[in-house]
Amino acid sequence: MSIARIKGLLLRYYYCYSRSTFRILDIVFWPVMDLLVWGFLTMYMLKVNGSVPGVFTFLIGSVIMWNVLYRAQQAVSVSFLEDVWSRNFINIFVAPVRTFEFVAATCISGLLQSVCVSLIMIPLAYWFYQYNFGMLGYCMIPFFINLLLMGWTIGLVTTAVIIRWGHQAEALAWAIPFLIQPICCVFYPVDVLPAWLRAISLCVPATYVFEGMRTVLKGGSFAAKDLAMSVVLNIIYALLAALLFEYLFNEARKNGKLTKMNT
Repeated sequence: MSIARIKGLLLRYYYCYSRSTFRILDIVFWPVMDLLVWGFLTMYMLKVNGSVPGVFTFLIGSVIMWNVLYRAQQAVSVSFLEDVWSRNFINIFVAPVRTFEFVAATCISGLLQSVCVSLIMIPLAYWFYQYNFGMLGYCMIPFFINLLLMGWTIGLVTTAVIIRWGHQAEALAWAIPFLIQPICCVFYPVDVLPAWLRAISLCVPATYVFEGMRTVLKGGSFAAKDLAMSVVLNIIYALLAALLFEYLFNEARKNGKLTKMNT
C-alpha cells in the first residue's frame, strides 16, 4: 500500500469537487432538504398536538445520523461511477494504483463528506429547531463510526454489483441505501416491525445505532452489548464485502468487463 497514491487519488477528488459547484450542492442540498422537511413536520406535530411525543423528537437526530451512512456509501459507489462516466477508470488502474488504495481513497472521501455534512446539519438543526445534537454525548462517536463503516460496506457491495452487471445496474448506487432503510429502523423503533422482519432488522448494524440513539435521547444509557453487536456485525459484513469486491473486480478484469465499462 502506498500512502502517496492514496493522497494522489484524494487530491483528484478534491479538485473534482472544488471546481464543480454542482457537485458541492449535490452533497449539501439533499441532507439540508431532509432536515428541513422532517424538522418542519416535527414543528407541525407540535402545533397540532400541543406537545411533541418522544418519538417525534428523534426524527431530527435520525435524519442527521442517516446522512452519515448515506454520504459514506455515496462517496464509495458514486466516486467509482464518476470515473466510469468520465472514462477515466482504466487510466487509474493503468497507473500503479492497487485496488485497496482505490477503495481506501473513496472511503476516506466518504469520511470527509460525512463529517462536512454533519457539521452543516448540526448547527442548522439548532438554528431552526433549537435541537441540541450534543444530547447524545460521547455516544455520538461510536454511533458515527458504526454508521460510517456500514456506509462503506454498502458502497463496496454496490460497486461490486455494478462491476458485475455493468451500466444497467448503476441506479443501485442510489437505490440500495433506501432499500435497506426500512429495516434499519431509522425513524421508528424495531418493535413496530413484524416478527419475521424484526429478525432481519436485528442483523443490520445500523438498527442498533438508531435504537441506541433513541435510548440515549430518552435519558437512558446505550447498552454495551448492543454496541458490541453492531461492531461485530459491521466487521463481518465489511470483510465479506471486501472479499466480494475483490472477487468480482478480478473476474471483471479477466473477462474484459472493466474495459467495456470504459467505452
